[in-house]
Amino acid sequence: MMNILVTIPNGQVKDTFIPPDVAQRLSSIGTVTWNNEDSQYRSAELKEKLAGMNVCITGWGSACFDESVLKGADSLKLVAHTGGSVSPIVSPAFFEKGLKIVSGNRLYAESVAEGVIAYILCALRELPFHAGEMQAKRWSSDRSYNEGLLDQCVGLVGFGMVARYLVKMLEPFRVKIKACDPHVPDDVLMSFGVERASLDEIVSQSKVLSIHAARVPETYHMISRELLKTIRDGALLVNTARGNLIDEEALADELATGRFKAILDVYEKEPLPETSRLRGMRNVILIPHMAGPTVDRRRVVTLALIDDILKFFEGKPLQNEIGRDYALAMTR
Repeated sequence: MMNILVTIPNGQVKDTFIPPDVAQRLSSIGTVTWNNEDSQYRSAELKEKLAGMNVCITGWGSACFDESVLKGADSLKLVAHTGGSVSPIVSPAFFEKGLKIVSGNRLYAESVAEGVIAYILCALRELPFHAGEMQAKRWSSDRSYNEGLLDQCVGLVGFGMVARYLVKMLEPFRVKIKACDPHVPDDVLMSFGVERASLDEIVSQSKVLSIHAARVPETYHMISRELLKTIRDGALLVNTARGNLIDEEALADELATGRFKAILDVYEKEPLPETSRLRGMRNVILIPHMAGPTVDRRRVVTLALIDDILKFFEGKPLQNEIGRDYALAMTR
């Protein structure tokens, strides 16, 4: 029986990622030590708790597994992270020690892609506005206007896992898809039926512009004031990646003109300040960073990681492994 440390503290996050049936399955494969506190272990505490552990299950806000934390963790073989990006918790020392990490990134991506579909349809069809009119005991007039996704042109900034799931989900809508990602080879884009285009082309030509790049220093404000001015009239901007990929002040300026619409799930500062200029705009739908995974998928994430834990000790390939290069390049 392996020794498993769960660092996720008490609260809703633990309760939804590890409900009783998942906790029972976890206990059936090893001896589990739980974090019964209301907060995450700090680095020194994590170092102490890792002694004698073979597997560590982590969640959002976990301390980083750096050289100091790993000193003495001689039994540790695998970390299973219930979050998506592992960049905040891994270090070069982690991989130099020969450790492996699996995460919920694949399942997160699938759920976020589903969220993007929902957001696009919601915004194009003006659902919040019309639902509000009905609740206010009004009926939409013949002058009201809405749109659909069928046969539109969709531009993707970034072509990572979320974007790849999204492309598959967009197939029934017969959309034309263009993507910009300097790190993805042409043959990969072609295999998905996606046309490569420059960032300038995607921003200026797409009816639906969806942001999927990772948050790294190089992508800060990549959607700049200059680019925002080139968004075509009547377009829809969707951001489920990270807020600081877009110059938010410049975005507010452009949205104030009413030229295009936006549905935003992420912001430069979260929670979004009450004083944000984005609030109250008729052409903006604001969502509180909940594109995915939906809460019901959290237990599915943990169960998939438990499957990988078993595969690891059976010497089988891992379905959710994050390699060194990918891990260190993920959103921080």
